[in-house]
Amino acid sequence: MKAAVVGGLWASIEIIIGSFLHNTRLPFAGSMLAFAGTVLLIGFYQIWPHRGLIIRAGLITAVMKSVSPSAIILGPMTGIMLEAVVIELVIMLLGNNLISLILAGILSVSSALFHKVVSLLILYGFDLIQIYVNIINFALKQFGLNEAGEWQILVALLTVYTFFGVMAALVGLYIGRKAVRVKNETRALALESKDILPREFFEIKKDQHTSIPLLILHIMAIPLGLFLLNFWSLEIGLPFIIFYSLVFGYRYRFALRRLRKPIFWSQLLIIVLLSAIFWDINEPNHHWISKEGILIGIEMMIRALFIVVAFSALSVELRNQKVKDFLFGIGFGQFYQAVGMAFSALPIMISSLPSSKEIIKNPFKSFVMPLVMADSWLLLFKKQQ
Repeated sequence: MKAAVVGGLWASIEIIIGSFLHNTRLPFAGSMLAFAGTVLLIGFYQIWPHRGLIIRAGLITAVMKSVSPSAIILGPMTGIMLEAVVIELVIMLLGNNLISLILAGILSVSSALFHKVVSLLILYGFDLIQIYVNIINFALKQFGLNEAGEWQILVALLTVYTFFGVMAALVGLYIGRKAVRVKNETRALALESKDILPREFFEIKKDQHTSIPLLILHIMAIPLGLFLLNFWSLEIGLPFIIFYSLVFGYRYRFALRRLRKPIFWSQLLIIVLLSAIFWDINEPNHHWISKEGILIGIEMMIRALFIVVAFSALSVELRNQKVKDFLFGIGFGQFYQAVGMAFSALPIMISSLPSSKEIIKNPFKSFVMPLVMADSWLLLFKKQQ
């Protein structure tokens, strides 16, 4: 029940801040959300220092954040879980003290960088690294600076993330201890359990059919397609990826909301353009538009479409009733109940928290509020049980 409270409130903050970042198109949105999540988790652990609480809350938040009318989005799910696992493991190994919390904060915030890098590599392949490095070195040359290698760029980024990780840990520790001091002085939430309406978080549409054989097929197709493209040959890999994307893109067209967004296609076009300009910029016979770069960019674009289609298809098939029954059979009943409660309370949780503007104006007070509300939500969840 406590994990359901933490997971629900964490998901609420993710949705509030995430909506703001999405609307403003600010860069490093994932890193900002990782910072906010780290602050909340470290703060909650000061109130409820229970082993396993953070991982359970992370699993609940990941499912809640990833559910949409179309499909479960696996990217945010793995990112949130990575934050929770890192913080839980560090505290479990080193204890709940200043040094361990700072280390947990650094690793948690930095995990956003590694998650982003891995996601981009899965989506576009290793060719993207060369393009990024060439762009950075081109910019350094304009300022008369020496070129930087891949590791130097990575170390520079990690230095920045380390600073914000330390800040997240200190802020989380501060708001957690402050919430412990003030929560007894705060009146209980004016909310009755009858206001929480049951909702199904694994909802399957009436016209949506799932299949275990297709689930297995998609699980096998993703690594197979990437292997053929990267380690076999384009003559074999590209036809397989194009055929798969067309067939299952049509079958799961209702789940491909990402492909309907102009921003997604503009990103692909920008990748192709950058590849054409910067692919061989350090070569002696470089031309402003590289034919090889264009082909590399198109290959990355096709790869990205394959990844989006494949993971969308996989996300739909994971809603199969047999998968749900299997999870219940191995002891996931309590998890299902906890997610159901948190998901049902989510609209009220969001409405009771500060808006994105209030969070920006007064972040400390805004992050203390969910922690102070925790005991009241726990009481409501126990009444619902």
